[in-house]
Amino acid sequence: MKKADCPVCDALLELDDKVVSGELIECQDCGAELEVIKTNPVKLREAPQEEEDWGQ
Repeated sequence: MKKADCPVCDALLELDDKVVSGELIECQDCGAELEVIKTNPVKLREAPQEEEDWGQ
């Protein structure tokens, strides 16, 4: 198990050893959607919000 801190609420998260960069996970404490940006050591950031595509 790998561990990382949630950048939103500072909760300690336990992640699978097979976690990969770009993977999206959810914080079990605050529900924030997080993106893995580095795997060794694990570094997380709040996932960017998807913007509406109005076909323009």
